[in-house]
Formats: sequence, C-alpha cells, structure tokens
Amino acid sequence: MEVSSPIPKKKARIEIIPLIDIMFFLLASFMMVSLSQTTMKGMKVALPVGASGKTQSKKDYVSLSVDKDGYYYFDKTKIALEEILPKLQAVYRTNPEAKIFIRGDQDAVHGNVTRMLDQIRSSGFTKISFEIKSQASAGIPGGGR
Repeated sequence: MEVSSPIPKKKARIEIIPLIDIMFFLLASFMMVSLSQTTMKGMKVALPVGASGKTQSKKDYVSLSVDKDGYYYFDKTKIALEEILPKLQAVYRTNPEAKIFIRGDQDAVHGNVTRMLDQIRSSGFTKISFEIKSQASAGIPGGGR
C-alpha cells in the first residue's frame, strides 16, 4: 500500500529576479567607477571659477598650461614659449580637429596667457577653450556673488 504525503510536492525553481537586480547594481557600480577615472593631461593649476562652466568631453585634445610663475606646460611637460608653435604645428598635421584647452592659473599674468594664445592661433587651431572651475565643483553655493 502506497501512502501519499499530505504536503504537495514542488519542483525546484531558479528565481532570476534577484539575479537581475544584482547585475544592474554591478553594472551601475562599474559605470560610476569608470566615469570617475578620467585622466588629467594638464598641469595642476588653481583655475578661476566661472558661472558658465560646463564639463566637456576631452577626447583628442591638447592641454596647454601657464602657472603663476609664468612657466608654460604642454600637457604635463614644461616647455619654453618658443617651442609651443612647432609642437602644435606637428599636432595640427596629424589631427587638425584636435581641441586645445588652455589652463591658466588664476594668479598668472594676463600677458603670459595672451602670448600662449597667439602661438596657438598661429598654428592653425580654431577649437580653443579656456578651462575654469564650475561653481559647483569649487564649492560655491548658489552663484557665489
């Protein structure tokens, strides 16, 4: 005589809903980590703060910096003012669509930045941007006026 169990027999199931939640969490985590790992090509200078500052994509770009002591930098390499034009002309020959980012220390002399800008324009580049800190990244609440 065979006696059946009063407890119904269930087949084993694999629930994929929790697995999907974990995969979305991992995807979001990896995306946030990869976005925070941007490399800075320019020298570290104290950038001035501007109200209209926006973050831009920095692919195919050259960073030129002027520090408060009047030294010029091509990416992170110290360079004389006379050497900027030949380097930029070489970059222009390989990639005329490259963007130029100027990083001027807030205590830099205006004439030093102007001389560097003249060298950049002489090389043929037309996509030139000045880097500034946005008010949000500078920690200035609500406009800073």
